[in-house]
Amino acid sequence: MLVIDDEPQIRRVVRNALLSAAFGAPDDTEQPEVRVLEASTGTEGADLAASALPDLIVLDLGLPDQAGLAVCREIRRWSSAPILVLSARHADTEKAALLDAGADDYMTKPFSTVELLARVRAQLRRARQVSEALAPTERTVLGALTVDLTLRRVERAGTVVHLTPTEWALLRTFLLNPRKTLTHRQLFGAVWGNSEGDAQQYLRVYVGHLRRKIEDDPIRPRFLQTEPGVGYRFEPDSAAEE
Repeated sequence: MLVIDDEPQIRRVVRNALLSAAFGAPDDTEQPEVRVLEASTGTEGADLAASALPDLIVLDLGLPDQAGLAVCREIRRWSSAPILVLSARHADTEKAALLDAGADDYMTKPFSTVELLARVRAQLRRARQVSEALAPTERTVLGALTVDLTLRRVERAGTVVHLTPTEWALLRTFLLNPRKTLTHRQLFGAVWGNSEGDAQQYLRVYVGHLRRKIEDDPIRPRFLQTEPGVGYRFEPDSAAEE
């Protein structure tokens, strides 16, 4: 793992927390060794990310040589490792910009190490699940909902659900990015490509349509969660509540 932060005390706190935690799969009999690298500047951090290929990157926004946002964009050009951003900023526009740049999650300072480790575990778990994802020829079963990516077929409680091409593209994007907050712009680009338009308004309409077709209660959705002012998040674990 890699920690990029210009404050030595923050790097020390994050490093010690990561070294003290266990990040293996729940059924692991032996936890893998955790190695934590540190960088105090964006340039050093990007170079380390390229050479060491860490499993996860903790990135501070307030770096001395360049904006953390630029570092995030640079790393995301060639790395799919989860990026957890630390920021003292709280605005929704800032969070959306971070996620648009390729960050997977963010925490505002000051933060607790308990929450930090919980978020790190969640990102590592998501990354592992993506790498072990089912081939497109297989089905995804989420409680009463079944989605076959190859056949482009959706069933809910055994009944076929008819989706429009746009609704299908939206659902497929969510399925391929479980538990990850996707910004309005990310979703709009994935579904509509380079088309112009109000991403937030388009998505409000189409997510609403999709919820009515796959959710038991569209008003209190279990799978398609709203991140106010930012975008949406697909939560497949909600099926476990059944």
